[in-house]
Amino acid sequence: MQKEKQVPYHDVLFVDSTTGLKFVCGTTITSDQKEMYEGRELPVVIVPISSASHPLFVGGEAIVDAEGRVDRFKKRYQNVQKPQPKVEQKPAPTKASRKKA
Repeated sequence: MQKEKQVPYHDVLFVDSTTGLKFVCGTTITSDQKEMYEGRELPVVIVPISSASHPLFVGGEAIVDAEGRVDRFKKRYQNVQKPQPKVEQKPAPTKASRKKA
């Protein structure tokens, strides 16, 4: 193997954004954000779903809103108005039109 092409493998702190669970795992992912965890400064990677928040592991009871999809939908359609049905209004009969009839 060539040393130049080898990707650095190191410990990273993963944080579940739904539950706040933190765990350390070895990976090649890097991050500029760092945090102290158990006396070590580790790069931090935020994940939207982990085993603590995935419905398969928690019995399907947790509501998973990955990265605010519901909020984005509501924000996108909050100003959209429902189309109103068109109602044709007939002009009010005048005295002259009543006499002709």
